[in-house]
Amino acid sequence: MEKTEIQNLIKELIEKTGVALKEISVTEEGSKSVWISVELSEPHFFVSGSGEGLHALNHLVQRIIEAKNPERSPKSREGSPSGLGLIIDINGFQKKRIEGIRAVAHMMGERARYFKSNIEVDPMSAFERRIIHEFLADASDLKTESTGEGPSRRVVIKYIGGI
Repeated sequence: MEKTEIQNLIKELIEKTGVALKEISVTEEGSKSVWISVELSEPHFFVSGSGEGLHALNHLVQRIIEAKNPERSPKSREGSPSGLGLIIDINGFQKKRIEGIRAVAHMMGERARYFKSNIEVDPMSAFERRIIHEFLADASDLKTESTGEGPSRRVVIKYIGGI
């Protein structure tokens, strides 16, 4: 599915909710993810309540794309450069959220270094855990792992550097 088709799909879904769409633009970030920035006149319908509406929109668009392109399903995405990650951002909500998660990852990473011990982060979604894993991936003295089940799944930042 082309980026313009994805953009039109998102535009159509948002317009069906009755919310006025101001602007929609596609920006790529890396080779595996596509950011779609959407400006709405009434973003609270999607971003209130910690963004459940935005999460649902992201999920719905992902499933429609996967249905139209079976080669982009999660099973084929693993280890495959053909997989495409899609992130819809409404009025900068996702960008602020990701910056906040990266700040937490940085702070907890520094805490693990200072105390030379393992630090557990509060439970979070798979998307949020992935941000922490990617943010700390280049740290040679830290290792991240996800632990727990279901809604209590969390990231553990482990100090592996020399004492």
